[in-house]
Amino acid sequence: MKTSCIVSGVLLAASACLTGCEDHRDSPNAVFPDRIEFTAARQYPEGIAYSAQLDRFIITSITQGKIGTVSTTGVYEDLLTDPALISGIGVKVGNGRILVCNGDQGVSVKSKPETAFQLAELLVFDLTTRQLTNRVDLDNLLPGVRHFANDLAVDPQNNVYVTDSFAPVIYKVAPDGTPSILVNDTRLGAPMGMFGMNGIIYHPGGYLIAVKTSEGKLFKIDLNNGNAITEVGGLTLQGGDGITLVGTTDLYIVTNSGSQVSLVRSTDNFATASLVRNDTNGYAQATTNVLVNNSIFTLNARIGEVGAAAMAMNPGQLQSNQYSIQKFR
Repeated sequence: MKTSCIVSGVLLAASACLTGCEDHRDSPNAVFPDRIEFTAARQYPEGIAYSAQLDRFIITSITQGKIGTVSTTGVYEDLLTDPALISGIGVKVGNGRILVCNGDQGVSVKSKPETAFQLAELLVFDLTTRQLTNRVDLDNLLPGVRHFANDLAVDPQNNVYVTDSFAPVIYKVAPDGTPSILVNDTRLGAPMGMFGMNGIIYHPGGYLIAVKTSEGKLFKIDLNNGNAITEVGGLTLQGGDGITLVGTTDLYIVTNSGSQVSLVRSTDNFATASLVRNDTNGYAQATTNVLVNNSIFTLNARIGEVGAAAMAMNPGQLQSNQYSIQKFR
């Protein structure tokens, strides 16, 4: 049995300033290299954000149940951990807080039979104290099915939206920490062993856009129209993982098993969209990206190795230490 700590008002403070990127304090004149190589023992990071407060990228860890930082010169340091954090997946940072999706593919040093392929939580950490301040249980909202909390987005009212790759739902967590199911729809589901809903963003037009990995589709969820779900037309992606919105028309999506980043553009509020171009230089087993200093930076996370280990139920084969962050060019 899991226990959850829901603290009134915590998410409100945590999610302020998270709807946009958190630029370097010297942006746009700060110097960021095109590529950052770093070493982190068996980190297998999945999510990436940027903290102006720390002047560091923030990365999660699928295997170690911790969160770390990476400098622009490629220095990795542990930032925080907690017994509740099994596998950190998507992450956002702002206003002195870190929000992270907590899942379990059975390959973490903290994996347990009762959480493997059954965990969907939203965790909130204080960036200064490094302490867990809120733990929101999501998987209990839909019992009896597999779960994996993957990515999150935040709207201007400080609601947090979380995707679940193993269940056909998107969750909503209110500013007071109250969780609910925003949508439950078979179109969002995927066959056993495949990832369904993945990266998600909030659009200032009042809707969400989420990637479905198994079919290479984008779905639009209209928050101003009864959470109506429509497929974004005119576009078929090669898979699809993390997603970042720039302005109101451009999406940068990690595609093709993490070997490229696709720039996708819409001129009709994402009723339809089209591929502008793919950047294929410098990506391998990438997961997701972040907008900082007017550029898109994507995390090369060795995610294919994680999938293979999860399929084989053999976390011991995950021994890589070298990772990188690549700038879209």
